[in-house]
Amino acid sequence: MSRKRSDRSDPIASQATGAAEPAERDVETVTVSLSEVAYERILDMLFGRELPAGAFVSQNDLVKLIGVPVAPLRDALRVLQTEGLLTIHPRSGIRFLKADFELARNTYQLRAILERPAVRVFAETAEPALLDALVARHERAIEALERDGFTQAIAPEIVAIDAALHVEIIAALGNPLIVSTHRRVHNYLQLIRLDRTLSTPIVMRTLREHMTLLEACKARDADAAETALQAHFSNALQRTLGIF
Repeated sequence: MSRKRSDRSDPIASQATGAAEPAERDVETVTVSLSEVAYERILDMLFGRELPAGAFVSQNDLVKLIGVPVAPLRDALRVLQTEGLLTIHPRSGIRFLKADFELARNTYQLRAILERPAVRVFAETAEPALLDALVARHERAIEALERDGFTQAIAPEIVAIDAALHVEIIAALGNPLIVSTHRRVHNYLQLIRLDRTLSTPIVMRTLREHMTLLEACKARDADAAETALQAHFSNALQRTLGIF
């Protein structure tokens, strides 16, 4: 989250006040920074289950939980409301979004819209070294799952592998607006996945679907890569819908 205030004083007034402008700029910088801190802390608490999805929380309670003043907290809440993760009820409180069937379906539809054209570019232009690194990382995870099964020790690596692949696919387009939108989609996915239970078979299927996609990319076959991605999303959606 990075936002600038639009209520800066006009240049003539700034010149008249002289030394006051740096002080004003310092206050503004601190406020923006605290807003970013509040934004990240809210997401961390939401995805870490410290703030239950669907919870209704007062602004005063959030100030205590997040540990930032009211003004930057309000800035963060407005951004999160714009991103669809919560609803602000004036003089009442904040309702956090709870994932449901419709959110899951809409999120995967948006993922497909963003990533299908991106994976074609990725298949044709990704550096061989990057593809080799992604394949090797998947192979190591598959070997660990075959040896030890799915455990909490490997869970962070599985999440990181999934994020890394899809981030690289989107990055192939070189479009910061699409990258920003994709980050929002990732937040929805994290919210949806709060209620899921992972198992060795589920994770293995996901990784093997990724491998099929990566092999198509290594072959520079954009059609096969897009087909593999669409199949992966379809299967992932079905796995996700099983939790609702």
